[in-house]
Amino acid sequence: MAKLNACRETYENPATLDAMNRVNRSIAAWPFSNGENGEPLESFETIKATYKKLSSGLTEIKEAAEIEAKAIDEAMESLSVLIAIRKAPENQANQGILQQSDTPPTPHNAYEPIDKRNKRHRGSSPLSAPGTPTPTPVNKVTLNVKMDRDRASEGPAVTPPQPFKGDSKARARFYAKQLPLQEGRKVAFHPPSTGGAEADENTWILAVVTRCINQEKNRYEVQDAEPQEDGQPGQRYSSNLKTMIPLPDPDAPPNSASHPNAYPIFSTGSTVMALYPDTSCFYRAEVIEVVDAPREGRVGSAKQAYRLRFEDDDDQVHTVKSQWVVEWPGS
Repeated sequence: MAKLNACRETYENPATLDAMNRVNRSIAAWPFSNGENGEPLESFETIKATYKKLSSGLTEIKEAAEIEAKAIDEAMESLSVLIAIRKAPENQANQGILQQSDTPPTPHNAYEPIDKRNKRHRGSSPLSAPGTPTPTPVNKVTLNVKMDRDRASEGPAVTPPQPFKGDSKARARFYAKQLPLQEGRKVAFHPPSTGGAEADENTWILAVVTRCINQEKNRYEVQDAEPQEDGQPGQRYSSNLKTMIPLPDPDAPPNSASHPNAYPIFSTGSTVMALYPDTSCFYRAEVIEVVDAPREGRVGSAKQAYRLRFEDDDDQVHTVKSQWVVEWPGS
């Protein structure tokens, strides 16, 4: 409700209406041309003053429109979460309740899961309880065999070629254009195992670059986007380009190598790694369709989104923006 109220207040901002009225008055006051040479009836100083008012008002309207678009997007995102919760099967909701601890819940995080994946595997965190039930890794051999068998009954499918598949040099050249990664850049990070736990090569989480440790060796410090279980900020790790994948940055200039528009478009049938909606975990998924992304308030934002079918997800299809979708790093 807070975001909906904020959207309404932004739309009803009297300053925006005042700017529109000033622009309309400036347009009405713009001098007419006179004679064959097209000379204006007013003096140059009058035209200059009118131009300044018109330019200032249009700038205010443009900024207000961007703010309104952002508020609308945030409100729609909140509504999408509420709709997803509403449509969730009752048995999944009950399962989620059984998985909750007896301790009071911590404040809801922007990346905190809301469905059956609400207890992600956090093997790299020293604060994780070893007895906490976690989802089964999404691409176990038994699962792959079952899903492949089920999909085979639907008829043969041709898997399109994958960007960078089997071409490590092309991948290195692509990401080299984005280096060094800047502070605040979001990445898909493969955390190390700790406490003797067996490393899972398919565990990838959302992380944020906090600083560059060594630019020549491409070593960075990254921080888990999800807070620790005691409420402290996310765990920090040392990483390099072998253990992380830079995510498309919608805040980068549209012509930047980091912008979503510079990333390859995955065609239908492609195998990708994507952020599962409302979680901080990446999972293997199949591209069902490439669609237009929801409208953004930013100029030059990503144009694509993907309808994805995640593994181990009861054949549900989710729409995920391209900024959360990258190549599948596995074989």
